[in-house]
Amino acid sequence: MSLHSDDISINTLIGNGSVVTGNLHVNGFIRIDGDINGSLETDGNVIIGEKARLRGNVNAKSAIIGGIVLGDVIAREGVTLLSSAVVIGDIISHKVQLEDHVVFHGYCISLDNEEKFDGESEKYLQAKIIRNKASLT
Repeated sequence: MSLHSDDISINTLIGNGSVVTGNLHVNGFIRIDGDINGSLETDGNVIIGEKARLRGNVNAKSAIIGGIVLGDVIAREGVTLLSSAVVIGDIISHKVQLEDHVVFHGYCISLDNEEKFDGESEKYLQAKIIRNKASLT
């Protein structure tokens, strides 16, 4: 059974100085100010604070990133990279906003049209899976 949450109340907080190892599956809005060594998946929004570090992929409704993410960010509604953000990975979202001084190294797919977005993001993800499998052999 899953609990439903609103878009403004933070349901989960990973505080400064906290370290989580392993993948997180969270319901609702999460704020991260500590370190996560694993991927994060939520049906809500995510804020990754300025001092936070995440080594894994992020999959959320929307993401505001001020810290370091070493992995892909998939946030259907929108991604905002604050001036302190470092993202080494790909971004897939309908809307992407980057402030000055952001470090971003990766591919970005950002299309407002729903059909084109779904098609192009699916093609890209499939191609990435094939590339990763080919590099393992």
